[in-house]
Amino acid sequence: MTVSESIRNIAIIAHVDHGKTTLVDAMFRQSGMFRDDQEVEDRLMDSMDLERERGITISAKNCSVNYGDTRINILDTPGHADFSGEVERALSMVDGAILLVDASEGPLPQTRFVLKKTLEAGLKVIAVINKIDRSDARPDEVLDEIYDLFIDLDATEEQLDFPVLYAIGRDGIAQNTLEEKGTDLTPLFDNIVTQLPAPKINPDKPLQMLISDLGYSDYLGRLAIGRVYNQPLSTKTPLVYINEEGKPVRIKVTKVQIYDGLSIKETEFVSAGDIAVISGVEEIQIGDTVCEQENAVALPRVTVDEPTVGMRFTINTSPLAGQEGKIVQSSKIMDRLNKEAMKNVSMKIELTEDRECFMVKGRGEFQMAILIETMRREGFELCVGRPEVIFKEENGVRTEPIETVYVDCDENFMGVITEKLSLRKGKLINLTNNGRGRVNMEFSIPSRSLIGYRDEFLTDTKGTGIMNSIFQGYEPHRGDFPTRYTGSIVCDRKGQSVPYALFNLEPRGRMIIPPGVPVYEGMIIGEHNKEGDINVNACKEKKLTNMRASGKDDNVTCTSVKPLSLEQAINFIREDEMVEITPISIRLRKAILSQQKRYQMRPKKDA
Repeated sequence: MTVSESIRNIAIIAHVDHGKTTLVDAMFRQSGMFRDDQEVEDRLMDSMDLERERGITISAKNCSVNYGDTRINILDTPGHADFSGEVERALSMVDGAILLVDASEGPLPQTRFVLKKTLEAGLKVIAVINKIDRSDARPDEVLDEIYDLFIDLDATEEQLDFPVLYAIGRDGIAQNTLEEKGTDLTPLFDNIVTQLPAPKINPDKPLQMLISDLGYSDYLGRLAIGRVYNQPLSTKTPLVYINEEGKPVRIKVTKVQIYDGLSIKETEFVSAGDIAVISGVEEIQIGDTVCEQENAVALPRVTVDEPTVGMRFTINTSPLAGQEGKIVQSSKIMDRLNKEAMKNVSMKIELTEDRECFMVKGRGEFQMAILIETMRREGFELCVGRPEVIFKEENGVRTEPIETVYVDCDENFMGVITEKLSLRKGKLINLTNNGRGRVNMEFSIPSRSLIGYRDEFLTDTKGTGIMNSIFQGYEPHRGDFPTRYTGSIVCDRKGQSVPYALFNLEPRGRMIIPPGVPVYEGMIIGEHNKEGDINVNACKEKKLTNMRASGKDDNVTCTSVKPLSLEQAINFIREDEMVEITPISIRLRKAILSQQKRYQMRPKKDA
């Protein structure tokens, strides 16, 4: 066994908004990747529009920097638990990780999740306490919390002996102690080279390359990305890949490339231990192994946790279908979902009895919302149902996914949060009052209880509360509970919403559409004050006569309506409702549009 000292493969792991992508920006700038006069955007690794808008990392991305004679391959991983499949496949390519923790917030639930996966993979970790310039920074306490977290996750003695650095990622500064004043990221680069292991190579074993990611090029077709083991990879070598069934399939690789900064460059061969990008292989999947034809031995496939949430995707069947989107056919929607499942190992697509309806299974409603928003921007038009948790049968007992929820809020809101989570079958596990007016609470709660609750939580805490959750496992079903105490205001005819009608409907509930928009039978236009649904005429105009009287012709002023975001719409709907999504509009509707059919299908009361 030998090591390739000129290469380091590392992942950067952290909770959402702890500064991963900003730190990578600084590493790029200080490694000489750009000219001094070159104009460079912030958050270079957030290449998707959605990532830039939301300020989060959604998909893991590769890049590389050079530090002296060492080439450092960096994987920027998502911090949100819904995208944990991206973290798991990224960790299959690396030998070490940088754990980034905010100097004020400390380790949060997603920090625990990504660190757990890293320690299970047996990787060595460098802890970096970031944002030490914050006015509320508490680096010494945070370091103790990091040690507690490592011990809690059963880290080995070797993993517990991790180096600690302090950083201001935004300014590109890292330092070995709090007392010294850093000027650049040299201490971080030095620790990566000296503390994190180089790739191990066994020249006696055959060539193997584990495919951990897929890309696409308009010129080269599908790109397969993975780490090369044991022997160099070249286009001249006769190759096969071993698929999920264990069968070798011959391939002709047209081009071999490696990462050079943010881009990729062509090369004759890739040395063992490096991360390669090969093109010309159309059918290859994540988890397949590329090998030599004469000696085809598969590596263990990339494994991820099972999905916990499912959601129904169907074609748009409303009267307004096809007016705003370019892609409406079920076959095109199915192809797009299959393409997503190829790149995202944590997502599964299943056919249903209805050929125009597909069940998409993943890690959480946020992951689903990102997929829907991406499809919407690509011109798709579709309808989606309410997220449903995936139940299991274990020894004849029905079990459901359980999450641990961490709440940080003002102590004045502790009562209302505890009450609402208790009604949703949540159990209070831990309560800490820091004596500064805020409390930290920990709940064990079914995953289905959190669907639709996050917006309610922000309202209850007046926008000051912080809630994070992490999947804990499956437990016996905790029983049913009401998901929404209000009904829906449903339009009973096709037409256009009229200010006069909406103004007179406002006492019945909260409107979610403005005047002057198209409506149809079965479309939800508001939230009813009471529990049941109500069918209304949103197109009713004021009757005009030639009689006039003082005070009768007052101008109608409707309450302004804030449009629902995609996540709010998904959280709002009940089991018999759907969200209609087009590139321009987000509408709520009943699954069965006809008022008469809904009346016929209602549960019959006992005589």
